[in-house]
Amino acid sequence: MKKTGLLILFLIGLLYSQAQDITGAWYGRLAQVDLSIAFHINEKDGSYTTEMDSPDQGAQGIPTSTTTFDGTHLTIEIPKLNAQYKGEYSNGEIKGTFTQHATPFTLNLSRQETKRKRPQEPKPPFPYYIEDLTFENPKAGITLAGTLTRPQKEGAFPAVVLISGSGAQDRNEELMGHKPFWVIADYLTRQGIAVLRFDDRGFGKSGGKFYGATSQDFATDVQAAVDYLRKRKDIQSNLVGLIGHSEGGMIAPMVAADDPQIAFIVSLAGVGTKGLDLLVTQAVTFSKVAGGKEEEIKQIEITQREAAQIVTNYPVKQAIGKLDSLYKISFEKMPSVQSLTPEEKQKSIQQAIARLTDPWMRYFIAYDPAPVLAKVKCPVLALNGEKDIQVIAPENLEGFRNALQKGGNRQVKTVSFPGLNHLFQECKTGTMDEYALIEQTFSPDALKVMGDWIGEQIKKKK
Repeated sequence: MKKTGLLILFLIGLLYSQAQDITGAWYGRLAQVDLSIAFHINEKDGSYTTEMDSPDQGAQGIPTSTTTFDGTHLTIEIPKLNAQYKGEYSNGEIKGTFTQHATPFTLNLSRQETKRKRPQEPKPPFPYYIEDLTFENPKAGITLAGTLTRPQKEGAFPAVVLISGSGAQDRNEELMGHKPFWVIADYLTRQGIAVLRFDDRGFGKSGGKFYGATSQDFATDVQAAVDYLRKRKDIQSNLVGLIGHSEGGMIAPMVAADDPQIAFIVSLAGVGTKGLDLLVTQAVTFSKVAGGKEEEIKQIEITQREAAQIVTNYPVKQAIGKLDSLYKISFEKMPSVQSLTPEEKQKSIQQAIARLTDPWMRYFIAYDPAPVLAKVKCPVLALNGEKDIQVIAPENLEGFRNALQKGGNRQVKTVSFPGLNHLFQECKTGTMDEYALIEQTFSPDALKVMGDWIGEQIKKKK
């Protein structure tokens, strides 16, 4: 009887464990840092596979190596992040721990996705027309897809093209649940200005390949957007301007330098210094924010500058060998790196080398915006947030002013906003891990300054 009872209990337990369907989407937040995490679990022939998202960081489809589930205990290995998740399933929830680089974070999962509030995201009904469209870039032989918003009345309207920052971006420049380009488009269209925003090549619904393209390639996409607008009867062909964010603020002058008919430029945290200098400044700033010690920060500065010069002066194959040697020597001088295993050190080095030898990065490092800005003759508004740690306000705004004025352009206005970060959010620290936590998408003050200035330029040209 005892054996029979035990057997029955065992079989019931087995059936129960098999009945637990772990597949599908699971959502949670890392408790200590309030960072959203999602796991998408699939099952085939008794084996599990998982993809991970970090929505607050704009990361999707992060691969994992192994997923195991015995009916109660779930384990997911994420070698790309040097991370692991272990949890226990019970009553439709998973309670567990996410460990990365030996640091544990509480992560409890459920089926319910909790989205952060984004109160500025436009909601219908809209007092303007919305048109999804495509246009051609004949120079690149690709078709780009975007959205045009324009006033809901008859006539021809001034227009702007929105230019996204670095990395593959959709037409809304969506990042961590924020859609800043959608917010900007809504604001300006309500003021009587048509706005075209489009998916980067090779992303969203746009054709072409993103990897391997440089800022100069993206400039041809922007020019194609401008040419498309000028052919429309509902657009005033002499009143098409450009608004670029971050890298987009670097691309806009590239387009205007070759197209004297561009009506105006708005740079939102655009790059006004040499790419090499910006890269070094970013490395130093990020290290300071992370609490790095002075000696180590100095070593990072030296290493980053030498690495950038190697990339600039040597072909890729030679550069890879020189960079590998440089980083190995540099790592030995950095106390914070010593806790890593040899394998982790080498992986970090390989990742750094891959980033620096990417065609886009090689172009960016070698780029000097000054000669290009000197050729721009249209009115320019350059905006920066004083808490921006990616594109530091003083030196980049000064770069814009000096280069434009050197070229004889006196139609230049620069504005530095206290308390705003790289995304033009009102913030406390300016750090990137704060972006997702802020409900505001784009400062109303910055929107007003931009909208009023564009309105002034339009009046002058009418």
